[in-house]
Amino acid sequence: MSRYAELILGLINQSRGHMTAEQIFLELKKTEPKIVQATVYNNLNTLCQEGLIRRLSMESSPDRYDRILRHDHLICRKCGALSDMTFENLTENLERQLGEGILSYDLKVFYLCPKCREE
Repeated sequence: MSRYAELILGLINQSRGHMTAEQIFLELKKTEPKIVQATVYNNLNTLCQEGLIRRLSMESSPDRYDRILRHDHLICRKCGALSDMTFENLTENLERQLGEGILSYDLKVFYLCPKCREE
């Protein structure tokens, strides 16, 4: 694994903020002034392909990157706020309904966050 890939992986695994590629680039630029955006994008793609991080794609929003520790996401339909949530592991239930094994799933629950509900 390249040095930049290790730095990106460490940053994502330490963060709970679901960073975009741009945010990752700007954070790394603080300590790695020679890094370029293409390097960040290339390493993010490689880390995703290797299953070391996961990409969170949402409509009308840049992709965000997250650690692979099993958890789900709450997404505010109005402001786009993204937060972690851990629901009961649904793997057995899904496998029973499908009649076969699954590799993984990505659960996104859309709702209105408390701030947007107040408005």
